[in-house]
Amino acid sequence: MLTLSKSLFALGLGFIISAITGLILIPILRNVNAKQTVSKHINERHQKKNGTPTIGGLIFIIPPLITLFILYLRGSIEISSNLILIIFVFLAYALLGLADDLLKIKYTNNKGLKIKVKLVFEILISIIFYLIYASGGGTSALDITLFGIHIELGWCYPLFVLFLLTATTNAVNITDGLDGLCGGLSAMALLAYGVISWGSIYVVGNQDIAIFLFTLVGSIIGFLLYNTHPARVFMGDTGSLALGSVLATTAIITHHELTLAVVGAVFVIETLSSIIQLVAIRKFHKKVFLKAPLHHHFEELGWAETDIVKLFWTGGFILALVALIYGVWI
Repeated sequence: MLTLSKSLFALGLGFIISAITGLILIPILRNVNAKQTVSKHINERHQKKNGTPTIGGLIFIIPPLITLFILYLRGSIEISSNLILIIFVFLAYALLGLADDLLKIKYTNNKGLKIKVKLVFEILISIIFYLIYASGGGTSALDITLFGIHIELGWCYPLFVLFLLTATTNAVNITDGLDGLCGGLSAMALLAYGVISWGSIYVVGNQDIAIFLFTLVGSIIGFLLYNTHPARVFMGDTGSLALGSVLATTAIITHHELTLAVVGAVFVIETLSSIIQLVAIRKFHKKVFLKAPLHHHFEELGWAETDIVKLFWTGGFILALVALIYGVWI
């Protein structure tokens, strides 16, 4: 009950600080011309969003750090090695996304960092994460508790970690295409992993990780005050890469890697739709979807942006509940 109270307090504090941060930061982003350049290949509705401030991910990146500091001073939280590891990856990917966003702003396009350069940095962060994780006694096995299956991956596990981190961060990034879509889905997924962390008593600092995740969820909700339709600010790669990294690292540290495929299924579907479209065009010179990723397909069908977001949020909520049933009770 004490952990629940701390988590709810952290969630509320994260929300309040995030809401205040948004009020301060958005005018600053406007003044320094940190504006999003919308691709001309996107439909006309999106052209109206051209010039909206970006790098808004800072609105939910800064508050959790402030909240953790306040809770630490109050003696309400301990800074465990696993929590430090999650925060390290969180900030490392945020900085990578920030570099990408700054280049897009500078050259007023959507190119940013070259794909190869970004991939090199993602691999480097993943390697550092795995080395620290392994040195702390991290497991190299996958457990499917529902079927009592234990798979020892051995030397393949570092490759699995690299895949999980890279795939998750980029999947969340791809989903960031409609007002409130990525933020809402991420909040649900992180909320699920917050509850899973509560029950992961075998993990050092599991309660502190749960409190951090609830703080991040509260901060995202505060961000959504400004990001839901019509968005006053976008999270940018700064925010989407950071959110994806927290999901992946938490899944690894709590040994619920495969649960991520369920709780983040909407992100997976969005990514698969892009891959399928790319392969279909290059190999068969045909389109499977009117436009990829999937949320743009619904737009081309004439759906209102808010209706698409509601549909995807509903799917994300149901999947988060399913993941909790599996991750906590089964």
